[in-house]
Amino acid sequence: MHSFRFSPIQNKTQLSKAVEYIHSACHDLCKQSIGRYLPVAGNVGVFCHFENEFLLLKQLQAELTDTNNSVYGKYFLLHAPIVIPARNDIPGATYRYLYIRQPDPDKPQVGDIDFFLEPDKYAALKQSLLNGNEINGARVLPSRPDLDLIELYNPDSDVLGFIGDKKFS
Repeated sequence: MHSFRFSPIQNKTQLSKAVEYIHSACHDLCKQSIGRYLPVAGNVGVFCHFENEFLLLKQLQAELTDTNNSVYGKYFLLHAPIVIPARNDIPGATYRYLYIRQPDPDKPQVGDIDFFLEPDKYAALKQSLLNGNEINGARVLPSRPDLDLIELYNPDSDVLGFIGDKKFS
C-alpha cells in the first residue's frame, strides 16, 4: 500500500492544507521548468486515493461549490474563492474552481493547478516543444492530445502543473 501526502483527507481543514500545498508545490514546478512564475488560470484539482476520501470530498465540494456551474463538467465554481496570499517569493493566487479527482492509488500526486500564458506566447512555447526543444520538466501533454496543455512534472514532486492559454472565469 502506498503512503500519500494528505490522503485520506477527512475534513475542510485538511482540504485547505492540501490546496495550500498544491499551490506552493505547483509554483515551484513552474519556476523550475519555465524559469518564472506564471499566473494561475483559476482552478485547483485535489486528487483522491481512497473511495471513502472521494465520497467525503465530493460532499465537501457540494457544500463549497455551485454544482450547477462547472467547466468541462468537473471544475465547479466555488461559492467563495480560495485566496492564497503571497509567501516568500511565491505569488498569491485566487482559485475560483475546484475539481475532485476520483481515486487512483497508482497516481500519488496530491493535485494540480493550471497556469495561464497569453495565447501567442503559449502557442510559441508549445511549438518550440513540438519542434524538439527540450525544457526540463515540461512537455506537451502526452496522454491527452485532445487537451491543449503543456504538462509540468518532476518525478520527485507529488503535484502536477499545466500551462494553457485559457483562464477559468
